[in-house]
Amino acid sequence: MCGGYVANAGDSDLIIEGVVTDSRKITPGCLFIPLAGERFDGHDFAGDCLQAGAAAVLWAAPKETPPGPGIIVEDTLEAMQALAKSYLAACGTKVVGITGSNGKTTTKDLVFSLLATTFKVHKTQGNFNNHIGLPLTILAMPKDSDVAVLEMGMSGRHEIELLSKLAEPETAIVTNIGEAHLLQLGSRLEIARAKLEILSGMKQGGLFVYNGDEPLIKEVLAEPATVKPDGLEMMTFGLGGANDDYPSGIMFMEDKTVFTSRSGGSTPLELPLLGEHNVVNALAALAVARHYGVSEANIAEGLSRVKLTGMRIETVVGTSGITILNDAYNSSPIAVKAAIGVLEKKRGYRKKIAVLGDMLELGAAEEDFHREVGRFLTPEKVDLLFTYGPLSEKIAEGAAERLEPGTIFAYHDKSELIEMLISMLHSKDVLLVKASRGMKLEEVVDAVKNSSLER
Repeated sequence: MCGGYVANAGDSDLIIEGVVTDSRKITPGCLFIPLAGERFDGHDFAGDCLQAGAAAVLWAAPKETPPGPGIIVEDTLEAMQALAKSYLAACGTKVVGITGSNGKTTTKDLVFSLLATTFKVHKTQGNFNNHIGLPLTILAMPKDSDVAVLEMGMSGRHEIELLSKLAEPETAIVTNIGEAHLLQLGSRLEIARAKLEILSGMKQGGLFVYNGDEPLIKEVLAEPATVKPDGLEMMTFGLGGANDDYPSGIMFMEDKTVFTSRSGGSTPLELPLLGEHNVVNALAALAVARHYGVSEANIAEGLSRVKLTGMRIETVVGTSGITILNDAYNSSPIAVKAAIGVLEKKRGYRKKIAVLGDMLELGAAEEDFHREVGRFLTPEKVDLLFTYGPLSEKIAEGAAERLEPGTIFAYHDKSELIEMLISMLHSKDVLLVKASRGMKLEEVVDAVKNSSLER
């Protein structure tokens, strides 16, 4: 399954249960897969892992003999990827692959929730969506899973191609094309080409579901260099009426969104998520669920009970009663504007306040993107703006063109920001916290959540 041969076999009836790459997380009977990084080599810990209960190890051929039962391979990472591909094929599990600049994790959670009403479904946990995380996700899958919903992330070209060829999805979703990874790829067109690499490993006759509001996807689809499987079916979703599916009505409520769509007729669906952008994500999930024959009753049930991976516009209520919209996991211009859209539609609060941190990996035009986000803000959308980080100073500069003097506060020191923010908050306010993961603005969320505020 992974192209190797056995060494130090010992008991020929040895059964392997699970794989582990972290020597600190050994489970009884597992296969330890040592990976080599810039500052460490997992092979150095193999002996300790065997003593801790691992049944066997993968072992790179150039190394000395393994310290116990092992499978000798040329490269342990490539062998792990081959093992995952073989295991997936042996299980016969159908694969839904999901990528995009924004919304792929939320869409993964939505697809999982809808399909899980009808099938046994396995999904990517956390951010295990790269060349290491995706094979580990597959190898953690119960062998009787009907469907695997796999998120595919990337930072450069040919990374999603590798993941797609490994997983061979029957169904693929591209949520959108944003500005994340402009630093590595240089243009949104090149980002679109990287995302559409998800088609390169798809099975024949598969279904490709994509955001029809994004013209770059159609442009890349038409390029001769874009690899597409034979018999590919395509379906578009988005806000525009030219799409195969689009929302025909949306009603925003305090803790949920109710919508109707072209595909569902006049039947309203309740989504326990906030924002127009999440309705769009739901449309992609609806397309996949209906493709796999999930009933309309189960679709309604699956939508109503969806649970999202943390820190994606998660509503948190502080000890004082303040409402916090925690969206501190990741950020980009598209994602910030979507989050501000959620904040804008909040009604019945004393003030609407936003804490925005740096958006990372945007390339040479990063200052312009931050300034553009600032100009997007108006007094109808936010009453007070706090920014954190050197790039976010440009958000403050752009916002100064639209917001009133005395409503913008820019900080480089997080503790100073927290102190000033808490001094100005009231328990009847609503607070949005949004930034790239590297800014660690969940620290702001935790501080506000646990603070005593004026009531």
